[in-house]
This record gives sequence, C-alpha cells and structure tokens, in this order.
Amino acid sequence: MEGSGLWLTVGLVSAWYAANIGVLLLNKYLLSNYGFKYPIFLTMCHMTACTLLSYVAIVWMKLVPLQTVRSRMQFTKVATLSLVFCASVVSGNISLRYLPVSFIQAVGATTPFFTAVFAYIMTVKREAWLTYMTLIPVVTGVVIASEGEPSFHLFGFIMCLGATAARALKTVLQGILLSSEGEKLNSMNLLLYMAPVAALFLLPATLLMEKNVVAITIALARDDIKIIWYLLFNSTLAYFVNLTNFLVTKHTSALTLQVLGNAKGAVAVVVSILIFKNPVSVTGMLGYILTVIGVVLYSEAKKRSK
Repeated sequence: MEGSGLWLTVGLVSAWYAANIGVLLLNKYLLSNYGFKYPIFLTMCHMTACTLLSYVAIVWMKLVPLQTVRSRMQFTKVATLSLVFCASVVSGNISLRYLPVSFIQAVGATTPFFTAVFAYIMTVKREAWLTYMTLIPVVTGVVIASEGEPSFHLFGFIMCLGATAARALKTVLQGILLSSEGEKLNSMNLLLYMAPVAALFLLPATLLMEKNVVAITIALARDDIKIIWYLLFNSTLAYFVNLTNFLVTKHTSALTLQVLGNAKGAVAVVVSILIFKNPVSVTGMLGYILTVIGVVLYSEAKKRSK
C-alpha cells in the first residue's frame, strides 16, 4: 500500500507541475507569440471552463462533498474574493504579453512579501522580526532581477506586480472573510462558486475593452482552426491547475507543498527559457535565485515562529 501511495503522490505532483507550467506556457504562447491579444477574454474562457468542470466534478462525479453557500452575506464574501481573483488572473495574463515567463516567475515569488504586508494592514497581525528580515532578500532579489532583465517592460512589470499583490490579497481576505467554521469552503467548492461570478464580472469588461473579440476569434478560426483547440485545451488546463493543487494539498504536508511550489517555479523558468529562448542575464538569474532563497528562509521562519 505504501508503494502505491507513493506512486499516487508522484503522479499527482507530476500532473500538478504539468498543468501549472502547461497553462503558463500556453498563455504566453497565445498572448505573445501567437498574437491572440485578448487577455480578458482568455481569462473569461478559463472561468467558464472552471464553472462547468467544477459542477461536473462536484455535483455529478462527487469528487468532493458539495458545500452550500448558506447566506447572502457569505455569497457577498465569495463575490468579493471573485473580484480580487479576477484582478489577479487578468493582470497576470496581461503581463505575459510583455514579459518573459522567467522574469514573471521571479516577481511572482514575492507573494510572501505582499501577504505579510496585507496581513499586517488588515489584521494587525505581527510576525516575529526574523520573519520580516527574511523578506529583505525576497524584495532585493526582484530589484536585482529587474535591473538585469534584458526584456524588461515597465507596464508589464506593473501588471505582474499587481497580479502578485492581488493573489496575496485574496489569501488574506479569504482567511478573514471565510474564517468561521460555518462559512469555510474547501478550494474546490470555493472555485465552484467563484468561477461563475468571475465570468460574470469579466463579461462586461470583455465587451467594453476587447470589442468584437468573438467575431475576431471566429475569423481567426477560419484561417487556423487550431486557435479553437488552443483555447479549449488552455481553458480545461486552467481547471486542472486548481484540481491538481487541491489533490496535492490533500496528499502531502504543508511543508512538502511549499518546497514543491518553490521547485515548480524554478522548473517553469528553465522550461520557458528552453522553449521561448528569451535572453537571460547572469544578474537576472542571480536576482531570481536570491528571491527563492528569501522565500525558503521566510517559510522556515514562519514555521519556527508557530
């Protein structure tokens, strides 16, 4: 049984890596290399797929028990999280148009910094001074990576920072808004309720900011039917990112998940450089390594302070 359990964990981690890195690289390809310059519409496709597949997985296949939203107040809290979630995903997809994946991963590694800042502001939760000290290399590493990034783009950098900050804000908000036992939702059920709300938020944004995107996509499909398959596969993969993340969290410890998460970022950097062949400077890589070291130290300091 132990052997089968080990292989199950290895399989889940492999699927988690493949889904995460796959959706990141395919987003980059579509928005930058392929020339499909509609990040809001792409995000709406992701949310629509997450809505449909979450319903199938939970209501039909019963992969996890269905948790219900019990009050209007709880729904308002979920809708608030959906809005922040939207901001994070859309900003991240916009940044992929302008920046290489390797640099985006470096900036994304600063999530603990933003989480600590938002937790302090919104909950007045203070960490041990050593925990805050470990954030210095996290931020310093990104500053160095920015200085040494040959493909640096200011607007892309701002969008990437915004995506990272919104991701951290969602984590802190989730801890505040859904803190009572009666309101807590596991990640799969939370996605079931967040995804359709997010899609509804994104629909008017798409119509206003990316006019005629459906007609343009249909016109593109007439010339190259692969765009439809790219969008379908990409949207399905976006759901599997969430599913595999839930399953890996369930079958591993928090510490293992943290280590795997840090390693996943490094793997994504290497794979993206091999595929897209974007120029990378020694200074940029040193900055990224310093940031990752800072994140590892931060995780260790957090664990010891508990």
